[in-house]
Amino acid sequence: MWKYRNGVAWREIPEERFGPWQTAYERHSRWSADGTWARLLAAAQARADAGGELDWLVSVDSSLVRVHQHGAAARRFGGNAASAAGPEPPPAPLTGG
Repeated sequence: MWKYRNGVAWREIPEERFGPWQTAYERHSRWSADGTWARLLAAAQARADAGGELDWLVSVDSSLVRVHQHGAAARRFGGNAASAAGPEPPPAPLTGG
């Protein structure tokens, strides 16, 4: 969790506290694959919810969403992505007769 909280690469985790980065990475990968992290999260949420410490209300602020670097300069022909027409359907196959 320290790695994600601090936003560092695996090689930058403190070896004196967590051991070799390869060991920490392997343990994280193994716990992710076998569901250990999911069980730990569920247990922590259940304990916090039972103690009244958990608020399930979520607020999402879309002003933080940015366009991808390649989409920022895309040419627009009017409308938006939701109202844009889809691709042309392929032509109907010719039938013999």
